[in-house]
Amino acid sequence: MHSRTARPPAPDAQGAQSHQDAAGLGVELATVVAGARRRAVRDGDRQIDTAHLLHSLLEQDPEVRSVVGGPPQLARLLGYLVQRSIGYGLRWQGSVEDSGAIPVVPRPATGDAGDWSPAAAAALHRARERARRSGGYAADVPELFAALVADPDCRAVEVLERAGIDAHELSGRISALITDRSAERAFGPGGTPIEDGPGEFAQGAAF
Repeated sequence: MHSRTARPPAPDAQGAQSHQDAAGLGVELATVVAGARRRAVRDGDRQIDTAHLLHSLLEQDPEVRSVVGGPPQLARLLGYLVQRSIGYGLRWQGSVEDSGAIPVVPRPATGDAGDWSPAAAAALHRARERARRSGGYAADVPELFAALVADPDCRAVEVLERAGIDAHELSGRISALITDRSAERAFGPGGTPIEDGPGEFAQGAAF
């Protein structure tokens, strides 16, 4: 008898997907993306959506957590994300997340567990584009966070709103975080200009 249970891709496929996912991403963001993929596959979800990305962002980056709000807001938000398999999250099962707010050419579906939803793929695309426009760096955590909250109809924003967090107000705080990290890229923590050369972001592209 054939099982209908979704199985993770074979190891070789997982490695190829991880390499493709990390292209154009900094080390920290590549870790976030890999975490979102692991969560989706572990939970048996057919696609990695924007809520998976938001959950991984919060787990991996303390500055993102501080931007979201104080302990009560953060606890409420994480509670919704952890319980996505019940309540409001039940209607996500078997559906495709595609708000259409950020158009992008979707990558072909492979039929394996762990494909990106159109909205999540669009957010990653937008994060890479924003980073390129800002000086050719690989995308970092704040660029992806900004891309998520810019799509008012994605699942990440739905969860934020259910937790009582205004995505529009949050966008301003994320912009400030992007400015701070851009300054660190250019000058470093001590205020000394950093010369061009291989570094964190070059490593991220080969993650």
